[in-house]
Order: sequence, then C-alpha cells, then structure tokens
Amino acid sequence: MAKRGYHHGNLREALIAGCLRLIEEKGPTGFTLSEAAREAGVTPAAVYRHFEGREDMIAEAARQGYEIFADLMEHAYDNGKPTPLSAFEATGRAYLAFARRFPGHYVAMFESGISIQRTPELHAVATRAMGVLEKAAVELSMQIPPEKRPPPQMFSAHIWALSHGVVELFARGSPGTKSPFPPEDLLESGIGVYLRGLGLIPPDR
Repeated sequence: MAKRGYHHGNLREALIAGCLRLIEEKGPTGFTLSEAAREAGVTPAAVYRHFEGREDMIAEAARQGYEIFADLMEHAYDNGKPTPLSAFEATGRAYLAFARRFPGHYVAMFESGISIQRTPELHAVATRAMGVLEKAAVELSMQIPPEKRPPPQMFSAHIWALSHGVVELFARGSPGTKSPFPPEDLLESGIGVYLRGLGLIPPDR
C-alpha cells in the first residue's frame, strides 16, 4: 500500500479509522499493530509516535465512541422532554441505534476488555454517557412512591443490561440467535414490561 501524506494530526485519525475497520472485521484481539499500520498506509514505527501499542489505540477508539454515544444519549433524552417516560424510552432506542451505526466503536467500548479507568479522559466521557441514563431513571422514578422506588443506579443498570442484551443477541447478526421480532420491538416491549412492573405504565398500554 502506498504511503499517504498526512498532516496536522490526520495520521492519528487515520490509524483510528483503520483500527475500527479491523475491529469490525476481526474483533478487538484479532489484529496486530502492524496490520493497523498497514490499514493507514504507514510503517509500524510511525504508529508509535501516536500510540504506545494496540490497546492504546483501541482505548482511543473507545473514548471517541463514548463521545458519540454520550451525545446521542443526551440528544435522545432531550432534558426529559416531552415527558420523563418518553425521554427514558428514547434513551433505550438510542443505545440500539448507536450499536448498529457504530459497530467498531461499540466493540471497542464494550467488548475489548479495555477498562474505562484506563485514562482520565476515557473515564470522564464514559461516566457522562452512563450518567444520561441514570438521570433519566432519577426523573422517572420520582413518579414511584418512595417505599416502592428502586435506587436509580439499579433502575438504570437494569435498562442498560436489557439494551445491551438485545444488541448482543439480536442486533449484531450473531449466528443462531435470530429472533422472529425486530430488535427495536424486543427492546421496546422489554422496557415496557419492566416499567409496567414498576407501575410507570398503565396495564392496558
């Protein structure tokens, strides 16, 4: 592959783009740093000017993914409008939409084994993303009598787990896990069952 001329930090982004393509194709542990360099059209030595190694590159892909993810979640939540319930449900749909649109980032974030504690920047943006769902849970749970109200962190963790499960099992083309229902319907109905059990959705809805 011919070497490309990169200027003003473009090489760093080209390396991340190549890393994301390889993650989608081979998984987060299925490629070498040399392959990532080849994707960007540079020598492996050039990679070390920007990253300490493959995991450092994947961590940056995860950080960028969390930035996109947090923005999408905040947009979906829209400060709890038009109602806390509809805003909460929108965050679940945003999770599924992100996984489908940004599969490389999704894998780097959730399936690479990279800890969100790896760098302060990664931890900060991951916390921001998770905080959107927790804030949505706090607002919605205010409608539940205090004695029946689950901790907001548990509330949001349940929905996070449900969303993640639907993505992993049914939205990423995993062999042997086809569902007769679209992933969007599975997620929406699952969230509906959960919220109905908390008394937040009328039984006839």
